[in-house]
Amino acid sequence: MNAKRNPWFWVPSIYIAEGIPYMIVMTVSVVMYKNLGLSNTDIALYTSWLYLPWVIKPLWSPFVDLFRTKRFWIIAMQLAIGGSFACVALTLPATDFVRYTLAMFWIMAFSSATHDIAADGFYMLGLTTPEQAAFVGVRTVFYRVATIASKGGLVILAGTLQKYGYPVACAWSITFVVVGAFFLALCLYHLFVLPYPESDHSAPLDKGRGVVAEYFRIITLFFRRKDIIVIICFFLFFRFAEAQLVKMVAPFLLDSRAEGGLGLSTAEVGWIYGTVGVVALMLGGLLGGYVIYRNGLKFWLWPMVIIMHVPDVIFVYLSHAQPDNIWLIGSAVAAEQFGYGFGFTAYTMYMIMVSQGEYKTVFYAIGTGIMALGMMLPA
Repeated sequence: MNAKRNPWFWVPSIYIAEGIPYMIVMTVSVVMYKNLGLSNTDIALYTSWLYLPWVIKPLWSPFVDLFRTKRFWIIAMQLAIGGSFACVALTLPATDFVRYTLAMFWIMAFSSATHDIAADGFYMLGLTTPEQAAFVGVRTVFYRVATIASKGGLVILAGTLQKYGYPVACAWSITFVVVGAFFLALCLYHLFVLPYPESDHSAPLDKGRGVVAEYFRIITLFFRRKDIIVIICFFLFFRFAEAQLVKMVAPFLLDSRAEGGLGLSTAEVGWIYGTVGVVALMLGGLLGGYVIYRNGLKFWLWPMVIIMHVPDVIFVYLSHAQPDNIWLIGSAVAAEQFGYGFGFTAYTMYMIMVSQGEYKTVFYAIGTGIMALGMMLPA
């Protein structure tokens, strides 16, 4: 068993695996349900609640630390997520597809949230402190590439199949078969390439306390940290503005101009996010990681906050002007994605720094859970 492997072999792929199910549950499902005829109100209600597992994942994060290894949880959850994709594909042609697919998305969401706990903990266990700083931009880029490629590539595939005459349900069913096969292949890849860090083991359990007492002890350790109020507010509000935007961007781009949208086709939306958005995001994320590595987080924190949020105003312009120039719309999305990629590296590095301690995995999961709450409430 190799305790140490080149991080380039597994850091990018593990964050691709982290990003794909999140974006499919939160955004691709929105486009799919829109194509299948659900109203914007129903879509927002059903899919906003799907964010709940990422909000409450700190509740079971201590069990990931207390039982088995992070490596085990990563492989097991990737297998469960791949199976969920296949089940969505099988249930889409059914008459009561909304109920069945939502059930699968809930399973996918809980599995993905658990995978996030293990993957983020594994990142801190499998890399040295300098490597963690060096790869913070890389992990952010590949996570966001996975989310944008899912939002773009899968939507393009479904839209293209519809153009070639496939019924909407059939087109989306094929799309989920493809992503399910890819995810299971990714699971198999990680089975062989993930390292075996010496520190990746179940946390020692104090037999005098018992599991329940140990669970609450670990949780309370985080909330005893210095400046905990400031930390919680930072986690909660850093992505608050984005949360108000991200949920309705796809319906806004797809809705007709008479309904206040931009009237783009499914394939056009996929192209904008799958190509222009990916390139802009990668450039922003890599630049963000580089400047933090050079000058430190303290120097760049507030500039990154500003650069991340100012481009959101672009969508106010788009909603009023309703341009029909696809290149102008693509440029607007590119600016927003670049700002997001650049600014979000600050958030990631801040969470890594705050999570240092005896239970890194749990502390990081609590941080991302608070962040998820900040994403869920505005949506």
